[in-house]
Amino acid sequence: MLDQFDAALLNLLQHDDSRTADELAREVPLSPSAIARRLRRLRGEGWIARTVALLSPRLTERRLRAIVTVQLSEHADQRGKTALLDRIRAARQVQFCYELAGVFDLLLLFDCGDMAEFNEIAEAVLVADPTVRRYETSFIKRELKFAPFVKLDER
Repeated sequence: MLDQFDAALLNLLQHDDSRTADELAREVPLSPSAIARRLRRLRGEGWIARTVALLSPRLTERRLRAIVTVQLSEHADQRGKTALLDRIRAARQVQFCYELAGVFDLLLLFDCGDMAEFNEIAEAVLVADPTVRRYETSFIKRELKFAPFVKLDER
């Protein structure tokens, strides 16, 4: 189970995973060696799924990004839905997929180099699938906030 020190470390690492144990010890009241052991344990136990580099908007602002909401057919069988989700997971242009409650069943974020690439992947994954009843696309004009962080309780 996670304790208050684990939560504090995870909160800090979500914003900057490159910080050393010495730097983290300035904010978490543990020795650098204790912090290093905890970080190894947190990674080993799977509390940290992976470490990634977030690219600067200077590199990504010219890309075509789209939010796509998908409504599945009322009569979609589980096998068809599984096949669709497998294609979505395999499409490198789909950055995330959430299952929703409400009118739409799925929410996808596409990242493509241009409209031709978007059309190609949308047709291959969505249009040709009888499980998909309909989908709606909203193209992203600009990113105003991106904060993929989860604040853990440090009690």
